[in-house]
Amino acid sequence: MDIKYVASATSSGDARNGHVKSDDGIIDQDMAMPKELGGPGGATNPEQLFAAGFAACFHQALKLAAGNEDVDVNSSSVEAEVGLGPDAESFGIEVAIVAHLPGAEQDTADRLVARAHELCPYSKATRGNIKVDVSATV
Repeated sequence: MDIKYVASATSSGDARNGHVKSDDGIIDQDMAMPKELGGPGGATNPEQLFAAGFAACFHQALKLAAGNEDVDVNSSSVEAEVGLGPDAESFGIEVAIVAHLPGAEQDTADRLVARAHELCPYSKATRGNIKVDVSATV
């Protein structure tokens, strides 16, 4: 693979109750364990950052899939939910992706979302590793 871009970020402090910063300073966030996991809440967490990244990446893949079929998805949006829970050794995650394609036919939306799931780098990275459910609404 011919890498065209590298993103870099550093976690410091008390991990989930610490701080993250990207090398360019665009991300510069305190982190906090969610209240649901016994933490103080009030700041972002790795699952929110992963959900945001997956949603944006999947949305781009959806636009690529739609462009190849000449389907207008300019009013589309993608929601990603990342769930965290205990597994046998520590914790694991699972993801639910819902793509909203107003004005599209349901079968077209379903086909585009399935194709986006094949194209999205986050989908490729997680395939076979975690549960990822994808669906479409119109």
